[in-house]
Amino acid sequence: MDWQELTDLTRGQPFVVERVRLTGSGIAVEGEFEPPQLAGLSADDQVFVAAFVRAHGSIKEMERVFGVSYPTVKARLNRIAERLDFVDVDPAPSGADVIDRLRRGEISAQEALSELERPE
Repeated sequence: MDWQELTDLTRGQPFVVERVRLTGSGIAVEGEFEPPQLAGLSADDQVFVAAFVRAHGSIKEMERVFGVSYPTVKARLNRIAERLDFVDVDPAPSGADVIDRLRRGEISAQEALSELERPE
């Protein structure tokens, strides 16, 4: 079964992978593995996301490739984005990290307090 067949079969429902076998080595690992978020998208949406990345995020290029208008591309991107959780690229530092930086003299006591009070 290929990935597209699995995506069609699950129809956007959450699923867990329980066995992974490395091709060529015969090694298999069993457990519960959550697939990446993109695997939860329809096959068509996965193709659309891959095309968007290949187009370096150019909506104009997406219009050309798919033969659709700017609003259509934007609407589809917005619909796909609603299905994905985004990773916080600027998480609050842990208390231990702040204290370590304070000890090394990299930040002042006031800066440390500000960082520790920052909501996570």
